Amino acid sequence: MLKNSSLNDQSSFYQKVINLDYILLACILLLGLISGLSMYSTDGGQILFHTYSHITKFLIFFPMMIFLSFLNIKFWHSIGYIFYIIVLLFLIWASLYGVKASGSQRWINLYFINLQPSELMKIAIILFFAKYYHRIQLDKINYFKNIFISLLILILPIMLVISQPDLGTAILIASSGLVVLWLAGLNIKYFLYSFLTLIISAPFVISFLKPYQKVRILTFLNPDKDPLGSGYQIIQSKIAVGSGGLTGKGFLKGTQSYLEFLPEKHTDFIFTLFSEEHGFIGSVGLLLIYALMIFRVLKIGSIVRSYFAKLFCYGFGSAIFFYITVNMSMVLGLLPIVGSPLPIMSYGGSSMLATMIGFSIVLSAKINQRQFIS
Repeated sequence: MLKNSSLNDQSSFYQKVINLDYILLACILLLGLISGLSMYSTDGGQILFHTYSHITKFLIFFPMMIFLSFLNIKFWHSIGYIFYIIVLLFLIWASLYGVKASGSQRWINLYFINLQPSELMKIAIILFFAKYYHRIQLDKINYFKNIFISLLILILPIMLVISQPDLGTAILIASSGLVVLWLAGLNIKYFLYSFLTLIISAPFVISFLKPYQKVRILTFLNPDKDPLGSGYQIIQSKIAVGSGGLTGKGFLKGTQSYLEFLPEKHTDFIFTLFSEEHGFIGSVGLLLIYALMIFRVLKIGSIVRSYFAKLFCYGFGSAIFFYITVNMSMVLGLLPIVGSPLPIMSYGGSSMLATMIGFSIVLSAKINQRQFIS
C-alpha cells in the first residue's frame, strides 16, 4: 500500500511538472536575464549593489514562484480573504511605524527585505475579488450590498496608500480592483458615472494633492517650463529614448546613462536605459516578450474550469498590461510621472515579490486547470 501511495505521489508530482506553462516560464526567465544585464549597465558595467541585489532577489523569487505554483488552486482560493487582511494590516503598520525615505513612509523593515505592502496589495485585491465574486450569481452582482462591500474593500487600502503618500501606487491598486469588478459583470453604467464624476471633481481633487504631485502634473503639461528642475527627469528620458535610434547605441554604451544625465534609471526609468542601448528594435522585442507573457496568462484563464482561477488570471493579466502601459507612457512623457515599476525589469524587491506571487497563482491555475471549486 505504501509503495502504491509513493508511486501515486511521484506520478502526481510528475504530472504537475508536465502541466507547467513553459512558454510563460521562458518569458519570465528571459525578462530576468534582460533585467539583470540592464541593472549591470546602470551600475556602469560593474556588479555593484543594485545589480547584485536585483539578481539575488530574482534567483530567490523565481524558485519560490515554482514552489508556490505546486500548491493546489483551492489553497489560493481559501486564503483569498486572509491574504488581503494580512496585507491591509501591513499597510496600517507601514503608515504608523514604517521606514521613512524621500518624504514617504511606505516600507516595513523585515531585516532581509524592506517590504512595501502596497505592492503586495496589487495582488491581494485581485485575489480577494476573484474569491468574492466566485460564488455570487451574475444577476446579483449589481445589488447595492455587493457593490458597497466591493467599494469598501477597494477604498480602504487606497486611502492608506495615499496617506503614505503614494498616489501612483494607489491608482494602480484601484485599476487592479476595478478591472476584476468589470470582468465579474458589474454594470458598465457605474464605470461611466464614476468617470464623469472624476472629470467633474478633478479641479477639487487637485487642490488636495501634495505640492510635489501638483508639480508632476504641471511638468507633464509643460516639461520645458523648468528644464533643470522638475522637468529634468522626463526631458532626459525622452532624449535617451530618442537617441537610441533604430538599433541603439549598444550594450554599456548609453551616454545619457553613463554620463549620469538620467537619475533613477535603475527603478521606474529602466526602460529608458534599455531603449537607449538597444533602440527601437530592442524595445519592440521587449514589448513582444511582455505581450507573449500576458497572452499566456489570458490563455490559461480561458482554459481553466474554476471561475475563481479564471477571474484571477484575467484580472492579473489585465493588471500587468496596465502596469507596463503606465510605466512606458510615463517615461515617454505621455503620462505624468507616477510610481509605476516595470514588472521584473525595475529594481525593487517588493515589486518583484508581488509579481512572482501573481505568476505562481496563474501557474497553479494551469497545473490544476481541470479542477472545479464549488
